[in-house]
Amino acid sequence: MIHVPDVRATVEWYESVGFKTFATYDNGTPDGLSFAIMSFGDGQVMFNQGGETSDKRRREVDLYVYTDDVDELYERLKDRVDIIERPHDTFYGMREIIIRDVNRFWITFAQETPT
Repeated sequence: MIHVPDVRATVEWYESVGFKTFATYDNGTPDGLSFAIMSFGDGQVMFNQGGETSDKRRREVDLYVYTDDVDELYERLKDRVDIIERPHDTFYGMREIIIRDVNRFWITFAQETPT
């Protein structure tokens, strides 16, 4: 679970990069959204109201998300999100991109490289 300052803004941003909203809940927040469960492929992540946006000195959250095609995802997102690292191959057999979300948290999208 990731605590964020604005669940609605977080949900909207994650939907814009390809996540699907699985469920949302209201716990009396002014905008009616205090908790959300979202999915990307087979993985799920939960967002809860009450966190803080990260700053340049902190990396409080690093999500690692598997995807089928890192290069296609990069092409789709490169002009719309904050890219930290462009597509690259790692020594541990993954092809990855790293982006920063609306809360300045890092998301690594990765796929296995052919052996």
